Amino acid sequence: MIAIKHTGAQIIIKALQEQGVDTIFGYPGGAIVDIYDQLVRTDIRHIMVRHEQGAVHAADGYARASGNVGVCLVTSGPGATNTVSGIASAYMDSIPVVVLTGQVPTNLIGNDAFQEVDIVGITRPCTKHNYLVKDIEDVDRIMREAFYIARSGRPGPVLVDLPKDIMKGSTQVKSCDEVCLKSYNPTYHPNTKQLPKAIELIKKAERPVVFSGGGVILARGAKELREFVKKIHSPVTSSLMGLGAFPASDPLWLGMIGMHGTYTANMSVSECDLLIAIGVRFDDRVTGKISAFAPKAQIVHIDIDPTSIRKNIPVSVPIVGDCRVTLEKLNKLLDGESPGRLRETREPWLRQIGEWKKTKPLRYRLDDHVIKPQYVVEKLFELTQGKAIITTEVGQNQMWAAQFYHFDHPNSFITSGGLGCMGFGLPAAIGAQIAQPDRTVVDIAGDGSIQMNIQEMATAIQYNLPVKIVILNNGFLGMVRQWQELFYDRRYACTELNGAPDFVKLAEAYGALGLRARKPDDVERTLREGLSAPRPVIMDFVVEREECVYPMVPAGAPITEMLLV
Repeated sequence: MIAIKHTGAQIIIKALQEQGVDTIFGYPGGAIVDIYDQLVRTDIRHIMVRHEQGAVHAADGYARASGNVGVCLVTSGPGATNTVSGIASAYMDSIPVVVLTGQVPTNLIGNDAFQEVDIVGITRPCTKHNYLVKDIEDVDRIMREAFYIARSGRPGPVLVDLPKDIMKGSTQVKSCDEVCLKSYNPTYHPNTKQLPKAIELIKKAERPVVFSGGGVILARGAKELREFVKKIHSPVTSSLMGLGAFPASDPLWLGMIGMHGTYTANMSVSECDLLIAIGVRFDDRVTGKISAFAPKAQIVHIDIDPTSIRKNIPVSVPIVGDCRVTLEKLNKLLDGESPGRLRETREPWLRQIGEWKKTKPLRYRLDDHVIKPQYVVEKLFELTQGKAIITTEVGQNQMWAAQFYHFDHPNSFITSGGLGCMGFGLPAAIGAQIAQPDRTVVDIAGDGSIQMNIQEMATAIQYNLPVKIVILNNGFLGMVRQWQELFYDRRYACTELNGAPDFVKLAEAYGALGLRARKPDDVERTLREGLSAPRPVIMDFVVEREECVYPMVPAGAPITEMLLV
């Protein structure tokens, strides 16, 4: 019997199929042409983006909206280096993405060959793990490991660099056992000795706050979080990445915490006696001045990544474990506790929070003559009934989306949180739309950030993806301009966007629908027309040029020191 041999490219395709991959985002090139030659013979859908950065962002958006690992495929050299911003963004936000890059043949590595670059070395600081495949016998094993590492524990991007001769070579595929990495064993189940300590603090607390982060969403623990909050009757705040894990419509919701968080959330954390932090890493945009953060509180910190615990903030009870699994166990321990007693204990605290909500809500000044960007987001929320998937670019548009579009469900808010990568929103919306074809997907953008990857409009058109782009057009790099206004005596150095395109004409040039609103009375009509169109749409809202995002905590200040409207 003759043993059947397979090329490295065929092994790659087979591995992708075994991992359940149905969609790949990519851009072809000479170093990976063998993989593309095999890819077109499969039922795996390939989405050809117009820039490799867009491929990673699209895979990121797809991963968040679907709950699966996102995959992108690019060629060597500039194709690989163009992915770095997208990889870094996925790394900062713990998103499971596998990036396949082409490489020059192994005998040319290190010789400065055409389109050679050490992408493994370049991305080592911003990947969860990466590989350079040196032997065709390792291809199947490495592919299995890459997907396992990307999706397990604290998720993250994994890069696999594939030399051309490895893809063209052939070998007999050997059956591979389950992935076993002796040095990598994520802790899913928490130490049972730590849980009663947390329960004891919860019972004693008079002013608790639950602080939920992106880890809850990644662990698919929103249901368990809501049950936990109901049992302990505690108010809830969230990081930017955690929005949607707890419903914004719930009376216990405080709003987002941090630099642009609500007054209520920031004051509640600053006055609480117990902070239960779940799936967060205490980013500097959340804590403000670290020495003044939650000064009256004991802190319980739950996270699957042990390096995140006590890295920035000292904690009383560290619990290493998967957020969903840990919440399930805490809920079982709380089964015998009387919710009525805890509710009674918390009543004075909740009255105080109610007073903060009443006296210091999110607000902005309406104007009959100019569109306020917050009003656009509020109307979008109203017309979509909060059921859309919202992606964002980065800057003021991102913060207004977080503040004024109220998220009741996880995986509905997709944004570049940790890296703050401009150009993220449109390709991420494309990925999300492919993952959720029956959902309305809207990219809330600024006129600066949208131009970073505007070429992906061609991708949306080619694949008939009805993504909607809402541009809050103020003619500035708005967030930097805001800092210049508040802290640099209004010296608007290099932040005014002179020579911006006509976005309506640009939309039409791509074959999309272009709409514009110049005054408040145009907003609802424009949104209704754009949302109802069965094709890609750019909606250009000419908004107040010097509107600021408030509240705002100046850099390095305690989160209690907020600039308000």
